[in-house]
Amino acid sequence: MLLLIAGLFVLFLLSGMPVAFALALASFPVFVLTGTMPPTVAIQKMVTATQSFPLLAVPFFIFAGNLMNSTGITERLIRFARLLTGWLAGGLGQVSIALSLMMGGISGSAVADASMEARLLGPSMIAKGGYSKAATAAVLAFGSIITATIPPSIGLILFGFINEVSIGRLFLAGIVPGILLTLTLMVTAWIVAKRNGYAPDLATPPTFRQLWESFRESIWALAFPVILIVGFRFGFFTATEAGAFLVFYTLFVGFFVYRELNFANLYEAMKGSISDLGMVMLLIMMAAVLGYAVTIEQGPQRIAATVTALTSEPVVILTLVLLLLLLSGMFLEGAANILLVTPIVLPVLIQAGYDPIHMGILIVTLINIGGLTPPVGVIMFTVCGILDVKTGEFSKASMPYFAALLVFLVMLVAFPALSLFVPGHLM
Repeated sequence: MLLLIAGLFVLFLLSGMPVAFALALASFPVFVLTGTMPPTVAIQKMVTATQSFPLLAVPFFIFAGNLMNSTGITERLIRFARLLTGWLAGGLGQVSIALSLMMGGISGSAVADASMEARLLGPSMIAKGGYSKAATAAVLAFGSIITATIPPSIGLILFGFINEVSIGRLFLAGIVPGILLTLTLMVTAWIVAKRNGYAPDLATPPTFRQLWESFRESIWALAFPVILIVGFRFGFFTATEAGAFLVFYTLFVGFFVYRELNFANLYEAMKGSISDLGMVMLLIMMAAVLGYAVTIEQGPQRIAATVTALTSEPVVILTLVLLLLLLSGMFLEGAANILLVTPIVLPVLIQAGYDPIHMGILIVTLINIGGLTPPVGVIMFTVCGILDVKTGEFSKASMPYFAALLVFLVMLVAFPALSLFVPGHLM
């Protein structure tokens, strides 16, 4: 039955069916043919998947991320990132990476970050920075992966929800890897810029006064990640409550501090959030049906038994699972991948002795890397579509950044303390 489920799912995907419906339809043979459960249970599972308090964090953070562009926060962060890094080799490429780190503490979505930066920074990188369209797309796409690692990552929320892992600990665990990934990509961008002669965006480094003034303008946005950490450390709020707080925080900044938010912009942000949330929730509902079907058929236990029969070495097991996740990431959108694949492979990794918090950071990062690769790389198609770049040219320009991500992943695997140090000391 598991082979039938997998075969139907692949067949539906190849036929062009949306992933959410492929997930649900592939699972129905379990309810219709086996007689184990009546078909009405599938409907119940769809509804039950939405009745989760931790899952409320998703609409809150999506809404807050859409509000950022209407409150003046994004523009101020761009100016601050430009002063911090625009004078380095690579100029606006460095700015985009630094901006992804800052936006990662607010928006939580790699695709949203890549789309926003491609529109705001992409044309200037091509016109003024000396970047080709493909090189621009590569920097913007790979920088967006930072957003998926730094809290409050939507991917980490979904991972924690579907695998019953503490979302607060996952958020804290992403801080050091997110900063390390930023530095890794900035060094890579610097090397690529030196080799290709990409000009700095600023002729000279900024003065301390310029930095301080820009920092003061951006303090309302930069303060939230600090509030998030303090809130988790002292138990002021859960991840869901942090999302609700961020929405009110952003509304307050937009209406009363920067005074750039109006009801027309608020309406547009709400419309965009409803659209984004509808896509995510549909995936969650349909993945719940398939996940239940796979559980009935003892999928996780069978896969664990198969892997452990092949090898008992934890490193080999981890390598096999990571290769599977990278492969599935090439064909599935990130949220669907987290909801569908991680409940199957995480028990295998825990049985091999790996910490679920450490694995959460590693897996969510790796799955988002799949969004940068053909044939179904959502992040890749987003930036290439906006900047009119062919996927072949994008892949060629991406090689140095893929090498950098490989180094980063090896460090993350080799040194679990990079993920576990902060949550281990603060929670």
